Amino acid sequence: MKKIMALCISEQRGTKKSSVAEVEFLEDYGIKYDAHGGDWHRQISLLDYAVIEEFKEQAKKHNINIENGDFGENIVTQGIDFSKLEIGTRLGINDVILEITQHGKECHDNCEIGQKVGRCIMPTSGVFAKVIRGGKAMVGDTITEYMPIKVGILVASDTCSANKKMDLSGETVKEILEYKHFRVFDKVIVPDEVEQISEQLKKWSDEDRLDLIITTGGTGFATRDVTPEATIAVIDKNVPGIAELIRRESFKISPNAILSRAVSGIRGRTLIINLPGSVKAVRENLLAVIDLLPHGIKILRGSEINCGRS
Repeated sequence: MKKIMALCISEQRGTKKSSVAEVEFLEDYGIKYDAHGGDWHRQISLLDYAVIEEFKEQAKKHNINIENGDFGENIVTQGIDFSKLEIGTRLGINDVILEITQHGKECHDNCEIGQKVGRCIMPTSGVFAKVIRGGKAMVGDTITEYMPIKVGILVASDTCSANKKMDLSGETVKEILEYKHFRVFDKVIVPDEVEQISEQLKKWSDEDRLDLIITTGGTGFATRDVTPEATIAVIDKNVPGIAELIRRESFKISPNAILSRAVSGIRGRTLIINLPGSVKAVRENLLAVIDLLPHGIKILRGSEINCGRS
């Protein structure tokens, strides 16, 4: 089981961190009362228990007693090989979300452990993280590791692509996704042309390997509305349930929802979802399905295979 073995803080920089039973993580800051918090990428430092225990044996030969917090770590974990985690990996602890931002760092010149033992483990085995979502955590709490859902936003609009109108729909999608802690990879605006829409969908699916693509615009009855055709041309599998749920929920608000031709489907391991072009409809449609998407994306990634519940 992956869990917290120790939590450590120091209220002043340059002082030894002390073990505590519980901490509060503050979004985009770090740990409350810890001197290393702030608006930067190294808000939290982590080391794994196994690495520390191995180093203790070497330290004993130099008459050095190692305690939690001696390397400046905020969190001592159990069961996590940080060397195998990519930058951007997220750690979930209760409601808290941390995101790995850096592997290791150079030891400061007056590192007593490094001088006496000949090396320090933080530069090679430690990682740093920022707080994506705050909350409280205690020693013994379990930790889950995962990669955030990476999303591309494709705006299909002749007027926006020609800079005749500001894109509001794509920005609304971005706002909702980031609020729900999805990672927006990019937003691209293209004209209502089947080939350009299809090529962008293929690039994001095949080359950039995004988990999710949200399109907005081009789903109605107008002559230039071709986003569903461009999507159908590139998907391997249709996912009608998503589009059906969106239309059903939208119909409760406006009967015009039945005029949407939006589709949803899968290309490779990428889920593609069409949304309308209006800001109001985008917000209503995306909020109707967004909490259901992580489960499907886990299945596409191969990290979850059983949809059934006992």
